[in-house]
Amino acid sequence: MKTSPVISRRTMLKGLGACLALPLLETMRPLRGFAAEAPLPIRMAILYMANGVRPDAWTPAALGRDFELSPILSPLAPFKDDLLVLSELWNAASDTGDGHYVKTGGFLTGTTITRTTGANLSSNGVSMDQLCARRIGNFTALPSLELGLEPPATGVDANVGYTQLYGAHISWNTPTTPLPKEINPRLAFDRLFRPKGVPGDRATAATRDKSVLDLVSEEAKSLQRKLGVADREKLSEYMESVRSVERRIEWDADRQKSTILGDPLALKEVESLGKRVDAYSDPSRVSERRGDPNEHVHLMLDLVALAFWTDATRIATFMFGNAVSGRSFAFLGGGIGGHHQTSHHENKADKMDQYQRINTWHIEKYAYLLGKLKGIREGEGTLLDRSMILLGAGMRDGNAHNPHNLPILLAGRAGGTLATGRHISYAKNTPLSGLYRSMLTRMGTPVDHFADSTGELPGLDDQNFTGRPA
Repeated sequence: MKTSPVISRRTMLKGLGACLALPLLETMRPLRGFAAEAPLPIRMAILYMANGVRPDAWTPAALGRDFELSPILSPLAPFKDDLLVLSELWNAASDTGDGHYVKTGGFLTGTTITRTTGANLSSNGVSMDQLCARRIGNFTALPSLELGLEPPATGVDANVGYTQLYGAHISWNTPTTPLPKEINPRLAFDRLFRPKGVPGDRATAATRDKSVLDLVSEEAKSLQRKLGVADREKLSEYMESVRSVERRIEWDADRQKSTILGDPLALKEVESLGKRVDAYSDPSRVSERRGDPNEHVHLMLDLVALAFWTDATRIATFMFGNAVSGRSFAFLGGGIGGHHQTSHHENKADKMDQYQRINTWHIEKYAYLLGKLKGIREGEGTLLDRSMILLGAGMRDGNAHNPHNLPILLAGRAGGTLATGRHISYAKNTPLSGLYRSMLTRMGTPVDHFADSTGELPGLDDQNFTGRPA
């Protein structure tokens, strides 16, 4: 009798210049009664918003399970039972220096960054995602995945005397080494499915232009013949998801190429970089001309979902924008302009409404990722059931640069160790680092201390816990 899986969980489909990790299939699991099934992994993603939120439209009024979603959080209605709204957390180390950079650069380190124009860059800590990656990153093809929408800004913000690099990174491998984020959907896709070191990764342009599914088609057909009906359906669903993302990337690239070549200013911007003008010549520099910004976000979040689905990595970060992001939200209509400018609403009703619309857009994209993960079955549950998806910002109100009572959401059940569907309000100025310790423990990478935490955040696994009285 066999006591091991028919195929290994680490099985990949390989072809010239391509390598596809596979989702969990039934045939990968040990036969019941002959070996204990290995526990399914927990995944963790952190999504970061720049410039804070409209505070009076963020926090639900009630605590516990009886809370109603606030206006900004309303897009999360389908996922209310999968959600924890956490109030009164803060990063005390960010209550100093400038309004933005200390809150972004230290968001995942819980430390105060060194004020510098660039010579002695230091976050003074390792970010929580990278502490986790050091412990479990060797179990996956990628230790972690860092994605975003905007490139790092260069130079110094003369208003505050900080290098703008701090505003472009939340992941720190060492105190002096921020991890660069990928903003190009095609390059992020290639990192997952055309990794360096695969035979043919430097192949001819003709090979590079082929679909990764075409490149692995022979191995895919061979594997399909070995699978049962359920696994064949699951594999087909996965490969169609990959093909869909790949096609949308190509379509987005073609659209952007037309935009760049048809816009003299955009063309000048690209050429000034000394790069070949093609579909993805630094798309961020022409981000306001790239077409549908929703699709850019959706492609990046789809790649996070694919990476988690295939266990290509268990740790991901995504930045919607850099600190002081001036990204235009004119596509939302209503006269909305740059993000940073809008966040300085001066308590004017019209600007606060515009600010709220930007915040709601971020929540809609968060909900998009939750929906993707909830739609993927894994074991007896869904991928969202075995994930922790955090959304947060380093400040509360962008107008006041307020670091107290940060906007923090946590979705997913982390394998049943999070009792979701609640709004919890902790004592004022409870360390955000306590939440990070709780997440690290659930990732199988506990730490004895982290930043200013006094322990793990209480009540995350207690359905009746609401924190302080309303």
